[in-house]
Formats: sequence, structure tokens, C-alpha cells
Amino acid sequence: MTDRILLHGAQFFGRHGVTAEEQRVGGRFVVDVELTYDLARAGQSDDLQDTISYSDVYRSVHEIVEGQSFRLIEALARAIAQALLARFPAEEVRVRVKKQPPPIAGVVDYAGVEIVRQRT
Repeated sequence: MTDRILLHGAQFFGRHGVTAEEQRVGGRFVVDVELTYDLARAGQSDDLQDTISYSDVYRSVHEIVEGQSFRLIEALARAIAQALLARFPAEEVRVRVKKQPPPIAGVVDYAGVEIVRQRT
């Protein structure tokens, strides 16, 4: 299946990082989410009940990014993927988490991770 619900460039303030300073000060995180889901029924019915609401997806991601704290963005991405698969009937989720700017010596737009998880 190739149908997907997309939420790209969602920006949040979070307290994620390995150092105590990153956890204390916090920073900006950008999250992209793709949920694989059959959209044929929604396309025919034109009814929100037949799809996955991207507003609800946004709220779920927001609760995790701004409501919890992780040392690694890998753990943050995993928590987002698990929550989305638990709450929505998607067959697969792809989650990208970007940390802007990353705490490294150099000029970099962001550091990030991407994970893909499937319903088992």
C-alpha cells in the first residue's frame, strides 16, 4: 500500500539531550511523520471518520515532544512511533526527528534520525 497521511515540519520546544545543559535549556525539534493507511474509503466518503486526522496526529506528537524528556532523539522517535501505532490504525509509521541546531562544533542545519515501525 502506498497511501500515506503526512505531517511534515511540525516544530516543538523540547528538553531532550545527553548533557544536563540540553535538558535544562531545551531546544527546537522538528518532526516529520508519515502514516501508511488505506485512504480509498475516505476518498469516496469525504468523511473525517474514514481517515486519520492529522490534527490528532499533531496533538499526539506534541504531547510526547513537549511533555517528556529523552536523552537520545532515537528514544524520542521510538516513543512517537509507538504512540502513533497504539492510537491510530496505520499499518506503518515513519518518524523523522531533527534537532536544530545540534550541539556540535560546526555549521549544520540539523542532526536527526529516521525510524520506520510497522504494526505487528
